[in-house]
Amino acid sequence: MKSFISWSGGKDACLSYYKAVKNEDVEALCFLNMVSEDGKKSRTHGISSALLRAQAEAIDLPIFQNKTTWNNYETEFKKTVLSLKQKDVVSGVFGDIDLDEHRQWVERVCRETGVSPIFPLWQREREELLSEFIGAGFEAIVVAVKKDVLGPEWLGRKIDKSFMRDLKKMESVDLCGEAGEYHTFVYNGPLFNKRIKIKSTDKQKGEKSNFLKILDYEIIDKN
Repeated sequence: MKSFISWSGGKDACLSYYKAVKNEDVEALCFLNMVSEDGKKSRTHGISSALLRAQAEAIDLPIFQNKTTWNNYETEFKKTVLSLKQKDVVSGVFGDIDLDEHRQWVERVCRETGVSPIFPLWQREREELLSEFIGAGFEAIVVAVKKDVLGPEWLGRKIDKSFMRDLKKMESVDLCGEAGEYHTFVYNGPLFNKRIKIKSTDKQKGEKSNFLKILDYEIIDKN
């Protein structure tokens, strides 16, 4: 099936893509990413649009970024999916784990646009998913944390066994951040033809979350 990948730049989107092309009859044609009205950042996770384009370049897959507000998100999402259908896309891959409200929205929107949704991570055990992501060789760092659940010291941490071990000690935090406790940025892994080298960052405070802004980076050959 020719598919788009619903793309946030984080670990769950990346792992769902990886599992879909590995275990499903899926041919990934492109990433789909909704961005803010000014086009500067991802509408959902707040990652720089330019960084997401850098990921797409490093992976060597086209990315379609459509500007939207929260009020017209669904309308613009549908428009983008319908445009991708003109390129023979018949399905979409999504990284949801167990939020029923999210899945119901995806299934309805996909039904209304005539594509099939695929959920490779759905209701999988959290530690199993995180271990699979790390074990497959993906590399990612934390780029956002909710202020009321995780401190700024978590920003910039690499997603590895040490991260998973420390997070498991915090019973109030979902291990995969499914409730938005933290967001990640993937910069290397088995899907990547090149890697993104992060050269400088800055920790920034927000109203409800703290963020790690990646100030400088480059796409380089994998060693």
